[in-house]
Amino acid sequence: MERSAKPAASAIGRMQRGKKAIHTVASQPHAGQPVLHGQEFGLNEWLVEEQYERYLHDPTSVDEAWREFFRSPSAMTPTRHETNTTSDTADGSAVKAVRVAALIHAYRVRGHLMADTDPLTTHQRDAHPGLDITAFGLGTEDLDRAFVVDDFAGRDVMTLRDVLHVLRESYCGSLGTQYMHIQSFEERHWVQQRLETPHRCPDRAEQLQILYRLGAAEAFETFLHTKYVGQKRYSLEGGESAIVLLDALLRRSIRNGAREAVIGMAHRGRLNVLANIVGKSYAEIFHEFEDEVDIRSVQGSGDVKYHLGAEGTYRAPDGGAMPVSVVANPSHLEIVGPVAEGVVRAKQEVAGAGDVSSVLPVLVHGDAAFAGQGVVGETLNMSQLPGYRTGGTVHIIINNQLGFTTSPTHGRSSTYATDAAKTVEAPIFHVNGDDPEAVVRVAQLAFDYRQAFHKDVVIDLICYRRHGHSEVDDPSITQPAMYDRIDARPSVRRLYAGALVRRGDITEQQVEGALRDYRERLERAFVETQAASASDSPGLLAVVGDGADGVPPEVSTAITEAAARHVIASQTDLPPGFTVHPRVLPQLQRRTTMLDAGTIDWATAETLAIGSLLLDGVPVRLAGQDSQRGTFGQRHAVLTDRRTSIEHTPLNSLGASVEFAACNSMLSELAALAFEYGYSLARPETLVLWEAQFGDFANGAQTVVDEYIASSEQKWGQRSGVTLLLPHGLEGQGPDHSSARVERFLQLCAQENMTVAMPSLPGNYFHLLRQHALGEHRRPLVIFTPKSMLRLKSATSTLTEFTTGAFRAVLPDETADPARIERVLVCSGKVFYDLDAHRRNSHLSNTAIVRVERLYPFPEHELSTELGRYPADAEVLWVQEEPENQGAWPFLGPRIQRLTKRAIGCISRAQAPAPAVGSARRHAVEQKELVAAAFR
Repeated sequence: MERSAKPAASAIGRMQRGKKAIHTVASQPHAGQPVLHGQEFGLNEWLVEEQYERYLHDPTSVDEAWREFFRSPSAMTPTRHETNTTSDTADGSAVKAVRVAALIHAYRVRGHLMADTDPLTTHQRDAHPGLDITAFGLGTEDLDRAFVVDDFAGRDVMTLRDVLHVLRESYCGSLGTQYMHIQSFEERHWVQQRLETPHRCPDRAEQLQILYRLGAAEAFETFLHTKYVGQKRYSLEGGESAIVLLDALLRRSIRNGAREAVIGMAHRGRLNVLANIVGKSYAEIFHEFEDEVDIRSVQGSGDVKYHLGAEGTYRAPDGGAMPVSVVANPSHLEIVGPVAEGVVRAKQEVAGAGDVSSVLPVLVHGDAAFAGQGVVGETLNMSQLPGYRTGGTVHIIINNQLGFTTSPTHGRSSTYATDAAKTVEAPIFHVNGDDPEAVVRVAQLAFDYRQAFHKDVVIDLICYRRHGHSEVDDPSITQPAMYDRIDARPSVRRLYAGALVRRGDITEQQVEGALRDYRERLERAFVETQAASASDSPGLLAVVGDGADGVPPEVSTAITEAAARHVIASQTDLPPGFTVHPRVLPQLQRRTTMLDAGTIDWATAETLAIGSLLLDGVPVRLAGQDSQRGTFGQRHAVLTDRRTSIEHTPLNSLGASVEFAACNSMLSELAALAFEYGYSLARPETLVLWEAQFGDFANGAQTVVDEYIASSEQKWGQRSGVTLLLPHGLEGQGPDHSSARVERFLQLCAQENMTVAMPSLPGNYFHLLRQHALGEHRRPLVIFTPKSMLRLKSATSTLTEFTTGAFRAVLPDETADPARIERVLVCSGKVFYDLDAHRRNSHLSNTAIVRVERLYPFPEHELSTELGRYPADAEVLWVQEEPENQGAWPFLGPRIQRLTKRAIGCISRAQAPAPAVGSARRHAVEQKELVAAAFR
């Protein structure tokens, strides 16, 4: 609820102007009593009491007019009496003036509840009792009295009748606005000025542009409806004003210097937006309906037409133009939001540091999805975070007042679908989709607000869905009354054209001529498509390999010793006067000794990888929960001054031409990973790292993994180099802090779609990161990273491992004598160190331990070469910590068996539905038994 209302009085003490009585707040000091008795304010007495409580606590916290009122004797009168008995004294006038102020405030807060925003409602909403003048102690006898209104509607003095007229025009017409939840007075005042003062009506050229866009949107849908009967297209019919809205928004953007727009949207109206905003050719869209997409293209198996993304150029009628892209999106509706935000953030950074005006983010939502899907709240929460903000997003809700077959009463608990946006204090404009001129005005308001305050803004385009969820549904089965009204309602184009003709702005011939021209363009494209389809004969889809030989060519990943020492020196070469926390400084100092001691640990190896990439001109972005420090206190990529709290990023002091951005994310996996995926699309030259706090929590982002990371290249020809860092390992911390679900990622591996690795040496981790960043062929990289191994003394590397060599997909056993080997244990990750310790402690020389560092693409050649060193009759076992039905075994077992041409055994925990036990003691017993079983 708004906490600061402004009563109507600034010219205190002026009692008359001309011949009219002017009611003001009297300026009379009063000692006052501790409790406000005051006059009766009806249903809105809460407003006066609220302001008085603030006044008692701090008089300066309320406006001057309220202070004057509370100092007046009438405010402290111990008995109440009815409004119509109030004497026409100065004190009575003061009360009346404040009541008018309270009325203005109430309309600003609740006026939207009476707004005419629903095109399916044939009558205006019932009067809200909280907005009736009698609720403020005012009556019809006050309508022609003049009151000081302190610049309301740009005027100093108005009659109550005029005040009501402005309030109803501003807040109860085709536009209903929610903005009083915004805490900033500057922002609220900005909105008030633009709503409460007369606005310019569109001229004839603008009206014709609106009519043209409506005609294009309608004709496109009706054309598809008649030519491709029964095919799903998720039409925009009933919400054609969305095209008018986007058109007005982009025109405004061009005039204000924006250079690009990125749109994220679900499937409703997507084809219409692609055709009429992005400029995708009609022929190309018709080809997709004809199912004539070239299956030999890089698009792989492809996707349905209403999921596809596109890039094009929006062209304004005045000749302006701007690149516009629509991000590809699966049926998981709102997940495209954070992906698009990541794309925009990356593009803005390329345009120039802090240049948020260069690229405009636009997210188009459905009403049910905006209210129902949690990723919306996560994305809104990102909007003002340092590592994620994009200067404000324009959210457009195509509000069909229906979610598939579910009505709002069953789909949300809130009054509006938009209420989630209040959490970030975004203004919300509810607009009647059948009033396209109001839609244009709202588009301009929304863009201007975004430009002024760099905050999100929401447009709730209230319309309807003329057909079912898809064109094959019959919505009258579940919403019969609603669809009776829809069937009887003319389209918004017909309504608007009729209004223009009746006003004499255009002729009926002009209306029909414009529509006929557009239909002819569609028909020509359709005929051309049919002719092309008859002559085309697509070939067969090429079979993609299973990944065994799909390893990209090696690149040089070793660095010079000088580069390594330069990077490490940055860890202790701090700004003058910077005070490092006493618990962190020793860790940084130890890093400077590791190069010579030959004990380079994981965090230092990672620092060397990132620092050397920066020196090579490769930008690096790392984001995740606690990623600046590191979940396990190992990284300290960003230091905080112990005394001043100023932050310092050591790796940005290397003198490189690019930067390292280390960002702590909000407590989210779904939107956070989606954002990094989007970012990686727009900045392929950047090493983009997303780190889970624990690998287990990555399952909160499973939609992103399934729909984007694993399959986007096959579905949309869209390549990403995003890297996932997932702490993994069974260490007695329970079932939710043990497993990054290796099996789930491997289950998604096919056709060389990504790389999955579990390195066991810091040096190998170093080379893996550099190989991924420097390689030409980008694919997602999933790394299962260590926890206890971060500080394991045996899990360290020497400087030579960084200045020579490359990433090794298989680590051979360099301690074993091949001729004496009777058993070969093949494993990945931390379990190697447990096995190796048991072997050394037991003085066993007949067992070799081979580490598979890259799980996919399966290192067939490397593993075959290593196993070929040992006797053919040696027993081969796979060893893993995870239960038998989890981990790498279900994926790697069959491949290793094919490789060795014999059955191999698996040493693991028993099959289980949970990844680990809850007892640390039980875990230790299990681990000991598992290791011992590998050597029996």
